[in-house]
Amino acid sequence: MSESSGAPACALAPKATTALAEAVTAGGGRLVRHPTEAAALIWTDPLDAAGLAAVLQAAPGIRWVQLPFAGVDSFRPVLDDRRTWTSTKGAYGEPVAEHALALGLAGLRNLPARARADRWGTPTGRRLMGNPVTIVGGGSIATALLALLAPFRVEATVVRRREAPLAGAHRVLAPDRLHDALPGASLVVLALPLTPETTGLVGAEELDRMDGDAWLVNVARGPHVVTADLVAALEQRVIGGAALDVTDPEPLPPGHPLWALDNCLITPHAANTEEMAAPLLAERVRQNVERYISGEELLGLVDPELGY
Repeated sequence: MSESSGAPACALAPKATTALAEAVTAGGGRLVRHPTEAAALIWTDPLDAAGLAAVLQAAPGIRWVQLPFAGVDSFRPVLDDRRTWTSTKGAYGEPVAEHALALGLAGLRNLPARARADRWGTPTGRRLMGNPVTIVGGGSIATALLALLAPFRVEATVVRRREAPLAGAHRVLAPDRLHDALPGASLVVLALPLTPETTGLVGAEELDRMDGDAWLVNVARGPHVVTADLVAALEQRVIGGAALDVTDPEPLPPGHPLWALDNCLITPHAANTEEMAAPLLAERVRQNVERYISGEELLGLVDPELGY
């Protein structure tokens, strides 16, 4: 891209960190204090879309915006085709996949109920080894999770927008075949972007198609799941359980029915903590500044029309 020749002026906003500043200079960029002086903006607040919109209105010279999260659903109203947009998609796949595997194993081994127990009880639990797993989403989380699942010799089905083969997956299905991928799976893992098309993707009908001892694992976004339908399915033991790193609403308020269910495990959007994410974001910034200078395609490109 012609505007990327030379050392680009880069701004960090709304908050600068030493790690990100060092990443910009390590990539060959030139740090400036104010976005109005910049061609590239590293935006550090994962939720403040209104703040970003105000900065971009005041700084029309910005040609590239790096966002701090892999999911960009909160920024959808700001995305336009006048700038290049990148997210961290692909950078956080491994820590999120680790968490998804931990949640799935905890569910199958009945750890949520055991963590609440105050007596010995009856031994229960299922193995993951050799059982079918369905992953909804075909990005970096799915790729990393497939690699982690390989020693378990699972039969993995991936549901994603493109039906092209994916390493580690036994079959890849298009989104309109989601219902075919649910029966028989011991785990159904949600690892896809939130878009209008994927909001409410899992409701009563999908939960009914899952096996009675299957666990739903959500490490993507809470609104993928119709919460009221999930509560009903868990209360009625339609499925084995749900392990959720994200919820709708989020944060899940005290007293919500999900908290009381012994077949539900909830973590507070902790699959990729700030401590885990910070070095990965810094490395993505360094790489993309370097690529911007050399005119290479940037990592984590966002399609404003698709919203991810």
